[in-house]
Amino acid sequence: MSDRVRDAMVAAPRVLGVGSSATEAGDALARDEVRAVIVCHDDARLAGIVTRKTLVREVVAAGRDPNTVRLGEIVEEPYFTLDADMPLDEAFHVLDERELERVPVLEEGRLHPDRSRPGHGLELRGADAGLYRVDGNESG
Repeated sequence: MSDRVRDAMVAAPRVLGVGSSATEAGDALARDEVRAVIVCHDDARLAGIVTRKTLVREVVAAGRDPNTVRLGEIVEEPYFTLDADMPLDEAFHVLDERELERVPVLEEGRLHPDRSRPGHGLELRGADAGLYRVDGNESG
């Protein structure tokens, strides 16, 4: 197992910009394994997340047009984030203690910048291809 959260990231989440439409988020969330969409500003600063519940409450129930609603208008703060430099064993302890499975991984307030790596989050357990996935349980 790697020493730091940054070293354990293995799978890419779905990331949309604040200017993306609610329709785009809905398309991403239509896949069963995707539970949330990470929303970022142009400079990769995390704006927050959008879930199915967000879309229902902020768009559908409000009678708004999903093609014109921008994610920056409805984005929610993530419940929790991890720093890319956090020791991996500490990260898993925190996730287990808070009963969280997936969280965004940030470096200086931005999604981990190494876009050549396929991940921006940490996943405590499970092997689905859902959002925020970084599987620190894999060896090697």
